[in-house]
Amino acid sequence: MPQQILTKEALVDEEQQFRKYQWIEVRVSRSQDHRHESFKVKRDSIRVLTPPLTTRDGWRARRDIVLPLKAPSLWWLAGECRQNGNLFPTLGVIKPRQIRKLTIRPDRDTWTESQLGWLRQGLLFDERQRGTRELEKVPFRFTYEFHCEATECRGHALMCTDWEMGQAWRRWSVNYGDNWEAKFRAKFEHDMIDKYDTHFFVGTVFDHPGTWIIIGLFYPPLQTGDVRLF
Repeated sequence: MPQQILTKEALVDEEQQFRKYQWIEVRVSRSQDHRHESFKVKRDSIRVLTPPLTTRDGWRARRDIVLPLKAPSLWWLAGECRQNGNLFPTLGVIKPRQIRKLTIRPDRDTWTESQLGWLRQGLLFDERQRGTRELEKVPFRFTYEFHCEATECRGHALMCTDWEMGQAWRRWSVNYGDNWEAKFRAKFEHDMIDKYDTHFFVGTVFDHPGTWIIIGLFYPPLQTGDVRLF
């Protein structure tokens, strides 16, 4: 059964649609999620404030917002998580000291019942979702093996659920057929190591609060003084 998810364009009015790195204003309320950074967005309150931040001058505008949020290391985030009770960080930005490789392993091509429940619960907006198809399951698991900046780090292997990676697979598996992996690795492995000043947006898993995953990639171009991640 084909599986596609209802896109944000169908769920919000045109003037409320926004892109990455774009400032918005929105009303939120506490969710049932125990993680203190987690909130429920009131969809009808979305107000777009600015155009997306540009990539000019080496992503300067984006760097100015993201890099001050950088944590010292994944070890530091995990340590804060253990020590600070209910106010531990469950989101963060880290810079890997070294990316060793991107591992691509086959995964199941259909959602589990619990995953389907999560997807469907997240779409309880209004009747505009009726008749839509659900998100296509990416039948691969992408994992970055890397060292964080902690001196005692012996290495991490974190699954990456970045939306852009999933969309790249969906597009390139159609455009390039069985040769999609070469194109995929060129962008998300080789370029992330050699071409970009790569950072990871990381977060914990709801059902496993001690488990961290990569939920997004931040990759401005390398500049003078930046260290390559090999």
